[in-house]
Amino acid sequence: MPVSDSSNLSPAPTSATISCVEMLERRIDTRDARIAVLGLGYVGLPLAMGLASAGFPVLGVDPDSEKISLLQQHRSYILDVSSSEVAEWSSTGRFRATTDFSLLKSADAISICVPTPLRKTKDPDISYILSALEQIVRYQRPGQLIVLESTTYPGTTEEILLPQLTQANYTVGEDVFLAFSPERVDPGNPVYSTSNTPKVIGGVTPACARIASKLYASFIDRVIMVSSPKAAEMVKLLENTFRSVNIGMVNEFALMCDRLKLNVWEIIDAAASKPFGFLPFYPGPGLGGHCIPIDPQYLSWKMRSFNYQARFIELADAINTSMPTYVVHKVIEGLNQQNRCVKSSTIMLLGVTYKRNVSDTRESPALEIINELRKLHGNVCYHDPHCPNLSEIEPALASVPLSEDTLSAVDAVVIVADHSSFNYQWIIDHVRLVIDTRNATRGLTARDATIIRI
Repeated sequence: MPVSDSSNLSPAPTSATISCVEMLERRIDTRDARIAVLGLGYVGLPLAMGLASAGFPVLGVDPDSEKISLLQQHRSYILDVSSSEVAEWSSTGRFRATTDFSLLKSADAISICVPTPLRKTKDPDISYILSALEQIVRYQRPGQLIVLESTTYPGTTEEILLPQLTQANYTVGEDVFLAFSPERVDPGNPVYSTSNTPKVIGGVTPACARIASKLYASFIDRVIMVSSPKAAEMVKLLENTFRSVNIGMVNEFALMCDRLKLNVWEIIDAAASKPFGFLPFYPGPGLGGHCIPIDPQYLSWKMRSFNYQARFIELADAINTSMPTYVVHKVIEGLNQQNRCVKSSTIMLLGVTYKRNVSDTRESPALEIINELRKLHGNVCYHDPHCPNLSEIEPALASVPLSEDTLSAVDAVVIVADHSSFNYQWIIDHVRLVIDTRNATRGLTARDATIIRI
């Protein structure tokens, strides 16, 4: 059964709040609460499916008419949500997808799951949150629970959302309930899904925390309540800063091992044999995805307003963002060993998504690698079974077939995303040069190819 770690936030509601609190609690208990999920991407759609599976009527709202059209055809575009799930909950009436924000007025609870990218200046872009908030306020009514799940800087929930949601003489904890609960989605993870990944919740008031916890505990195994939305916002940033800094550290180790003519993978494996005090991280071609390259920058930006430099974050970012250039240097090095240069060579990237076995190319290091090789006038192509077209670069590319003919026609192969569907032994048997950024060819024997591992 779901549990809630809430001993630190358990005061009973006051007489002023009992009506709305009781109403929401009763509707959650009976599964009559109508839940709206704003943003039907990699966070929102799995959340909507989880709520529907728990018995709630769920309204999925997204301004992207193409997404809504696919969902109305019972077709999923998210790796972790099957089309059969969408069909099941749509046909039973528990899930409805729409672009109509006016339907928010009927919702008892609203979860905001919209993107929070970075601007080119690496400043936070919360415009999607602001757009969602505008629609919520437009159709707001008393007694609604609003939960922000989008990753953002500490203070956003109380500094940005709270004033707007209480401007119509609403009192937080009485007329409106507000909380922050960071998304914890790992696309393609076969073990951890929405239901078995612990959920952190920080409410503006104890009543807000209790109501939000009750909702999420109805379909998530464990809910952890923290003291405030600001604390919950910081939890998410700590999680991803931990990843970013440790990946930056091991990437720098890879650079140092290269100078020292050492195999960084051997070093890591040996260090990982220590049963305490060490957690292995692995180098790669650079950071990608929706969280790790972006979220720590939100914290770094926020701390500048306190005249504080987040040195670990900024150093890790500098190292991680330099890795695509390092990969290109390895391509140049390998081609030079074969008396070739990038300008007269054809280079194929294997895997252009940000990690293995997903279709997401956001912030993928492959994009920078392609752009840098093109600047050197290389002829670049790619193969990725998860990404048939790569429109994020100009001019765009389409995935080429992976065959003996295509491999024999290229001068170098760069393994960027180590998809499990690739037959690496077969690949290295049909190419002359492999730049392996993921140690995917570990233990394999090359017949004629040169393999350079980072």
